[in-house]
Amino acid sequence: MTTNTSAAASTGTGSTGRIVLLTTSHRVAPGLLSWPAWQTLRTADLVLCADPAHPQLPHLREAGVEATAPVPDAQGLVDACAGGATVVVLVTGEGDRALTDGLARLAGSGRVAMPALELLPGSYDLPGARLIDLVQVMDRIRVECPWSSVPTHKDLAKYAIEEAYELVEAIELGDRDELREELGDVLLQVVFHARIAQEDPEEPFSVDDVAGTIVDKLINRHPHVFGDETARTPQDVRDIWLRTKATEKQRDSVTDGVPLGQPALALAAKLASRVRTAGLDVPLPAGEGVGYELLALAAAADASGVDPESALRAASRAFHASIRAKESHG
Repeated sequence: MTTNTSAAASTGTGSTGRIVLLTTSHRVAPGLLSWPAWQTLRTADLVLCADPAHPQLPHLREAGVEATAPVPDAQGLVDACAGGATVVVLVTGEGDRALTDGLARLAGSGRVAMPALELLPGSYDLPGARLIDLVQVMDRIRVECPWSSVPTHKDLAKYAIEEAYELVEAIELGDRDELREELGDVLLQVVFHARIAQEDPEEPFSVDDVAGTIVDKLINRHPHVFGDETARTPQDVRDIWLRTKATEKQRDSVTDGVPLGQPALALAAKLASRVRTAGLDVPLPAGEGVGYELLALAAAADASGVDPESALRAASRAFHASIRAKESHG
């Protein structure tokens, strides 16, 4: 079987005819077919579709193309091409496996004069199309799953933290399979929370609103990409980001927006970073004890471009490995 997205322009199909398996994606709005697909459909001698609920059928009828059912078996399709006819079969995904296997067996038998066989993609998934599947799956389990239909934002909060830590661990370990899986788990938290938010009776918002918000934010904070500003270095980009962020937030304090519930080392580094970036002369609090020493170390690490949280995790992993090695050797 060949894939030919321009075969619709051809008029000479030969005496054995032509079978075209036309695939479409459920992630693309029905009716949005490629031009070769429409050409093929309009010039076909017979259009077949086994699914009476196929989303393309109403749009084909509007365009004057009638699709009939049922779809015959492989031999029936070959017979329908007698005299050089072109037969188009609407299928989903990569096609009907039983039908394509049957056509392959006929072609391999050598006993049948086979028509030309073509796979014609009528519509294509764009990057990110599987996110539509995720939203649809989330919608369904939120309604039908006894567990997933219950949680609130507060119920799920702890899972967001857990999944974020598991993602960080996968990144630090360099495990690609784990990274892909943990990114999916973090994405699930976003979609789950957005689905719950959609049900709010007073201030609902959807996953599209969430995506729209971050899209607007990214465009606004990248005027060097989407606007007239120029940035030649990473520091230029950082300066633009901080300037636009400050304009957006209109904060009363450099500490606004810093979550005090985050891990202590990360909190210390973030506060030190905010003070340093703002150019404030705020000395570290004087005091005795491990807490003040750790605060000073976190501030020094941030000033030198080191994430103290990551650095301590790396050191702890080395310590963990030493413990396991000692245990294994008695």
